[in-house]
Amino acid sequence: MSGGTFLYTTAEALPIGLLIPMVADLAVTPSQVGMLVTAYGAVVVVASIPLTVLARKVPRRRLLSALLAGFVVSTAATVFASTFPLLLAARMVTAATHALFWAVVVPTAAGLFRPGLRGRVVAIVFAGGNVALLLGVPAGTWLGERAGWRMSFLAVAGLGAIVLVAVATLLPSTPPDQGHAARGATPDVYRFWLLVAVAVLTTAGAIAAYTYVALFVTEVSGFSATSVGAILLARGVASVLGILAVGAVVDRSPWLALVVTVALQSVALLGLYALGHRPSAAVSLLALAGLAFAAFTAALGGVVLQVAPGRSDLAAATVSAAVNVGITGGALVAGLALPSHGVHSTVLIGALLGVVALVMVTGAFTWRLMVPAGDGGPRTRSRLVMITGCSNNQRR
Repeated sequence: MSGGTFLYTTAEALPIGLLIPMVADLAVTPSQVGMLVTAYGAVVVVASIPLTVLARKVPRRRLLSALLAGFVVSTAATVFASTFPLLLAARMVTAATHALFWAVVVPTAAGLFRPGLRGRVVAIVFAGGNVALLLGVPAGTWLGERAGWRMSFLAVAGLGAIVLVAVATLLPSTPPDQGHAARGATPDVYRFWLLVAVAVLTTAGAIAAYTYVALFVTEVSGFSATSVGAILLARGVASVLGILAVGAVVDRSPWLALVVTVALQSVALLGLYALGHRPSAAVSLLALAGLAFAAFTAALGGVVLQVAPGRSDLAAATVSAAVNVGITGGALVAGLALPSHGVHSTVLIGALLGVVALVMVTGAFTWRLMVPAGDGGPRTRSRLVMITGCSNNQRR
């Protein structure tokens, strides 16, 4: 299942790395190729919740196998598309399977293990997406530059077939409503919607700073254009380390992990705004921002399984849509600020969005601590909420 997140993330981002060869081969503009990514994200936002509702009764092995089969077929159709409209249509089908896959893969994976390992399992599943940005997209770009962009998508489709066979063969066939991960462990409507808002803001902050990172490191930090790849590689390595680090602690203190990762991202981006003109500081802070955001996504997935107010797949679909709203919104806001305020402003915007998210999550945390205790007295209850992010009388 982690292989599936690797493939979907690679397929989603490949047009960014293959923009030039795709423009030349399809005789379209760069903005049209960019639409392959933008429209993809829009489909994920719109389709995540409705498709999850429609598929709520389908056994997970059958559902995930069907989604991966759809991924393989639509990605292969991308390879053989002779016109841009056909290519766009194939991408939209891939995006629809992406929307539902990300909604069900987290609770399905978590349900295979005992409850105490939920956070670690989610971290491993999410690691596939980060490895895709570290290795999958660069490798696909390298292959596309030498053998043509279609060969890159064909390779992704081939890997998808391998993952499909593994899932169809190895995943247990269980009804979607069975298992401890089918519903939130400590349901809490208030905290769930707080997570949705924090997911939008934190993701938007990360993407606002990351979208124009190549311009930042060349114009502000003074690096040459040939150094950008190495800097992004360092950020990618740090992202994988962030996933591994949060996986080791998120099951013990999920809410603390969430707060710390949002705080780290905010500090890293504020530091980048202040010290980005120093090359060594810029690389270190970019790596820290990548580590923090990757760890945040993994912590977020674990906490969603804890506080989901109903079915965990619907909760995961809602958060997945929120993350994609953040991706689109962060890139849009940064793009609007770039012409008038320069690339330096994009980092500041990212930092400020992160600070707002941090205030929200810590403010709600404090508010919950002030609520009169039901069992065990205020001090005991406060300590329990601080450690676990839940309380005895918060079940809905």
